[in-house]
Amino acid sequence: MITTLVITALFVIPAGFLIVIGDQVVPLEEAKRISRKTARSSDDRTQLRIRLEELGRGDDKDYEEFRIKQYGYSAASAALAFALLLTLSGSLLLAGFGSILSLLIIYLLIDRQLTQDVKKRRELIEAEFPAIVEMLTLAIAAGETPMSAMLRIANTASGVLPAEFEIVITKVRSGAPLHEALDAMGRRVKSVMIRRFVDALVTATLRGAPLVEVLSRHAVEARGNQRNRVMGAAGKAEISMMIPVVFLILPISILFALWPSLTNLNMFAS
Repeated sequence: MITTLVITALFVIPAGFLIVIGDQVVPLEEAKRISRKTARSSDDRTQLRIRLEELGRGDDKDYEEFRIKQYGYSAASAALAFALLLTLSGSLLLAGFGSILSLLIIYLLIDRQLTQDVKKRRELIEAEFPAIVEMLTLAIAAGETPMSAMLRIANTASGVLPAEFEIVITKVRSGAPLHEALDAMGRRVKSVMIRRFVDALVTATLRGAPLVEVLSRHAVEARGNQRNRVMGAAGKAEISMMIPVVFLILPISILFALWPSLTNLNMFAS
């Protein structure tokens, strides 16, 4: 059995590092070149690019690296599953089915992990938003321009939203108008709260409306939304805490309460 496993692994596992295209077997370096060309010339129907852009990894190189990682891990897991199942069962059909199933599971798990990373980053931005918008309001009320206020926050604060401000500042310094850089941030961060804030800030900047009043309203609204999220999370935690009470503690309490009565009934029955 060990000999069969070793021989199978020697032939099958290297297949995880090759990509078969048509009738040709292309090495990994060639696969990178083809993946890079495909990334530039085709639309990604799974919206992978949108999720990578939200994580700040929207270049063709980032797309290529993610796809190669996804394909490579999936192929390697399929090869390993094929080798193990073929050795243990001796059935080529079972080994093929298991390898395909393993490939699909790893492929979907990596894709799901990316979605979870995007969701976590969005939640971090929304959690940071109330404090950041208050800092921005105070800085502008003290006489700073929106650019200088965002620069101060990017240099002094840590987190995801200050990093987004830094991207905005970099684009403005490269020659882009402030409203376009802010609009790009709103499109990059898929959050309704951030989108509304960016739209209000851009509108106030273009029309010359008082920024302090606009930002103050958003600060109050952001604090209210944060309070509602905390109360909602507390309510869910309270419901979750009721589960062990209902299914564990309550039955034991009822049993202890009824035990004397049950004992007396047994005494009368006997």
